Amino acid sequence: MITVHHLNHSRSHRVLWLLEELELLYELKRYPRDPKTMLAPAELKAIHPLGKSPVITDDDLTLAESAAIIEYLLERYGNGRLMPQSGAPEYRRFRYWMHYAEGSAMPPLLLKLVFDRVADGPMPFFIRPVARAIAKGANRAFIGPQLKTHLDYMEAELEKSEWFAGEAFSAADIQMSFPIEAAHARAGLDESRPRLMCFLQRIQQRPAYKRAVERGGPALPTA
Repeated sequence: MITVHHLNHSRSHRVLWLLEELELLYELKRYPRDPKTMLAPAELKAIHPLGKSPVITDDDLTLAESAAIIEYLLERYGNGRLMPQSGAPEYRRFRYWMHYAEGSAMPPLLLKLVFDRVADGPMPFFIRPVARAIAKGANRAFIGPQLKTHLDYMEAELEKSEWFAGEAFSAADIQMSFPIEAAHARAGLDESRPRLMCFLQRIQQRPAYKRAVERGGPALPTA
């Protein structure tokens, strides 16, 4: 039996969504975040040394990292579903987007989250102006331009095909969902990039996506 060790408002939403798309049975084990730090609880370290989510167990296997989990589930249980045929041009795009999501898209989004928390977090009043100035400078000089570059790039790529790997929905779209949802929630993604917004609307209307939200909650906190 597949067990998903699930942290609320995290990347493990993608794993639940994939399992729902594949119509696989799985057990969901929840781990609440620390309400003050918003970090994962120490109990997750008993499952994997890094103590992060997503993590799955399947028989005697314990596996972390979103892309590795998705690829494992497709290879073992997918029966050719949700991925292009090996060797096809779409397959090369599929592998690219599977790794782009965390390797390129997420770092500037995480930097923005960190610097925004630095600017708004509790601190002595005499330090606050300095911290906010540093955060503002980092966002203006580096993080903001990086985010614009990546959002423009993703918007242009969706002009080539309806989905990231081609004309068919695939697990690459599941993997790409988290950075795009994060950009919408935290980094100014809006109707000025209509293809990305359309992508968000289409994935969130998928029945399997909705079932994943029902079981594990949304990928990110809602306003």
